[in-house]
Amino acid sequence: MGDVKEVTTRDEPEYRGVKAMPFVIGNETFEKLGTIGTSSNLLVYLTSVFNMKTITATNIVNVFNGTCNFGTLLGAFLSDTYFGRYKTLGFASISSFLGMLVLTLTAAISNLHPPSCGSADANACAAPTGWQMTFLLIAFALLVVGASGIRPCNLAFGADQFNPNTESGKRGTTSFFNWYYFTYTFAMMVSLTVIVYVQSNNGWALGLAIPTFLMFLSCAFFFVGTRMYVMVIPTGSPLTSVVQVLVAAIKKRKVELPEQPSVSLYNHFPTISINSKLVYTDQFRFLNKAAIVTSKDQIKRDGSARNPWRLCSIQQVEEMKCLLRIIPIWAAGIVYYVSIVQQQTYVVFQALQSDRRLGNTGFQIPAASYIVFTMLCLTIWIPIYDRTIVPILRKLTKREDGITTLQKIGIGMGIAIATMIVSAVVERYRRDLALSKPTLGIEPRKGAISSMSGLWLVAQLSLAGLSEAFTIIGQVEFYYKQFPENMRSIGGSFLSLGLALSSYLSSFLVSTVHSVTEGDGRGNWLAEDLNKGRLDYFYYLTAGLEVLNLAYFLVCANWYKYKGDSANTFGAPLEEMQSEKHPV
Repeated sequence: MGDVKEVTTRDEPEYRGVKAMPFVIGNETFEKLGTIGTSSNLLVYLTSVFNMKTITATNIVNVFNGTCNFGTLLGAFLSDTYFGRYKTLGFASISSFLGMLVLTLTAAISNLHPPSCGSADANACAAPTGWQMTFLLIAFALLVVGASGIRPCNLAFGADQFNPNTESGKRGTTSFFNWYYFTYTFAMMVSLTVIVYVQSNNGWALGLAIPTFLMFLSCAFFFVGTRMYVMVIPTGSPLTSVVQVLVAAIKKRKVELPEQPSVSLYNHFPTISINSKLVYTDQFRFLNKAAIVTSKDQIKRDGSARNPWRLCSIQQVEEMKCLLRIIPIWAAGIVYYVSIVQQQTYVVFQALQSDRRLGNTGFQIPAASYIVFTMLCLTIWIPIYDRTIVPILRKLTKREDGITTLQKIGIGMGIAIATMIVSAVVERYRRDLALSKPTLGIEPRKGAISSMSGLWLVAQLSLAGLSEAFTIIGQVEFYYKQFPENMRSIGGSFLSLGLALSSYLSSFLVSTVHSVTEGDGRGNWLAEDLNKGRLDYFYYLTAGLEVLNLAYFLVCANWYKYKGDSANTFGAPLEEMQSEKHPV
């Protein structure tokens, strides 16, 4: 492996964080430039090139996005347990490049996609053949493998390049995070504008060839920096301890709990653990049985259990409780993301049947590029919140971070409800104009283009960005702080896992509404032509689900106990009092 530095417990690696940082960031930047815009424009590609119906394309994109996010959990597990982040990132980068290459071929080679049918009715267009769908799905499968490895590992791999035990290393890590998120946002904006514009106006073959070349550059940047990297050797799955607690508790299910469990249970804490020591809590009392010392249990001279599948420490039990307490909060995020998914799918179809002209210039904004307004709002709001709002909140609440992470998540969920209501109002206005006033022509295989300016969509997209700034960023912070330190890679995957299940839920919701309303005499809510459907009703339905979800979240948040605190602390967690051994 050349001069690659491998981190073990017996030597101190030579950290080259600043020198290695450009290669890690270059890999991430070009990967996002190559894939984000294409992913956002897949709906248009599938409906215009592969002649798919709107409902079919929407479900395929939802399943594709969901599988990409779901795969990050497997990617994080394989990386932490077997392969390490370097090998996982290298393999995933190559897979993403091959996926983009195959997808480009489906556009460039006429035999790999159905014949164009122009503005003909969608029912009259030739459907893709079995072989054409096979090639398309191969491309998607390769992209899924790539996303599953890159998304959970890239940020952590970059942080591995800095020494966490020195001041310069800590400053370098902070600098890396700042540059990482800056280039991430920059890449997404460029991809959602320039790449999408080329795909919409200069043909799909060229529009997909450019991001394929960028993905090749992503691979090149990553491997060129190989000699400078520090590689952290995987030490085994942290989930093993979780399973051991469950097995031990089941084996001792008939054993009575002691009257004073906090002082009577097995309380060994290994000196080499990177985890912070946790206090005993009364929640999930059944699991405490795993720490009961019986006559069959043997303890070694160093204080550890001879059979960890029969006897676990209070520390292990509390770490599992951390995981169990997080799950109800995480589940609320699944329903929350449904509102965000709608701003990435059906808003594209709304834009296609709206006036996308920019003033009197004649320039048309590509339908998929409207999503960039979500990114813009998020980017503008974060520094305002951090520099202006937080100091005000700090004075009011006497808290260093202004409000708790759970309060931040709840605010974002409330904004999501407003997002769906505004979306419904705007869609109603767009549809009414399309049906009552002269339109701007016909969108091929869709319907009349409303005279409503597409800029009306900015309202709902901006609210979606504001909602993400609270809920998604709050969740990232919540998972980072509340997961045990040795589970943070898996904790980072929980966000993607929630997005994955939300994409599947959205697909199920779309299919169910389409099926139920299609046979309704009042018309299909999600018709191919939005002017004949009632997308606004679907948005109101989603808003109703978000209301129920917010109520569920508030109950769970009130019940939640922050890591290291034995009392309910929804309004005032003690998490900031926990000293972090390893801030990276």
